[in-house]
Amino acid sequence: MPLDLLAFAAHPDDVELCAGGTMCLLAREGYKTGVIDLTRGELGTRGTPEGRLLEAEEASRIMGLAVRENLGLPDGGIENAPAHREAVIRTLRRHRPAIVLLNAPEDRHPDHPAAFRLVADACFYAGLARIETHEDDGSPQTPWRPQHTLHYIQTIDIEPTFVVDVTSAWDDRVAALTSYRSQVHSPGYEPAPGEPQTFISNPDFLVWIEARARAWGYRVGATYGEPFVYRHGPIGITDLVATLSRERAFR
Repeated sequence: MPLDLLAFAAHPDDVELCAGGTMCLLAREGYKTGVIDLTRGELGTRGTPEGRLLEAEEASRIMGLAVRENLGLPDGGIENAPAHREAVIRTLRRHRPAIVLLNAPEDRHPDHPAAFRLVADACFYAGLARIETHEDDGSPQTPWRPQHTLHYIQTIDIEPTFVVDVTSAWDDRVAALTSYRSQVHSPGYEPAPGEPQTFISNPDFLVWIEARARAWGYRVGATYGEPFVYRHGPIGITDLVATLSRERAFR
């Protein structure tokens, strides 16, 4: 069965960091959602790829995902090259999502914009009939192109197109993110010898995550918000009043 929304991530925890509340909300509302991690995060300073897989499984349960897969591309080596594009195209054609979420086009981590470019291009090529791909059993896949692609915002702020009110899902969002005990601050996690503190394991990082969500939420009259940028604007509508029917909490 096709997915309503499929989120791609350069590393396990990217989606939880930036769009976890949205994923929780959609699952609550009965939508079928999934996450595709491009790499295992094997270059991460803390933890292990095997440990992050277990952490991702816990986060997936909290977010109510129907699908989570890892393509096993090389961490630090994501390329917009034919072999990597084919892996993403096969995934898109298998799950046939209406909406795709992507990494940010600009960020402090080079893998994030690299993942964005790879998946954005694959979303287009997945719709071309003359690009042939097959399932693992050898059966041919049918071309598929998502109707909408958006990217979530990471450490570099960009003016969003949408801000999703995730207030009602905030506790689950935090629980999904903190499932990554090896990556973000967790009082119960015992670092291995030589594991230093990182940008996201610093306790202040979680404070910043909440502060930013509050700042975006305030702009739309919510307590917590998650911002997204729509890639193919403008968006066509037929009923302006119905589209803008939600009353603004602040003017």
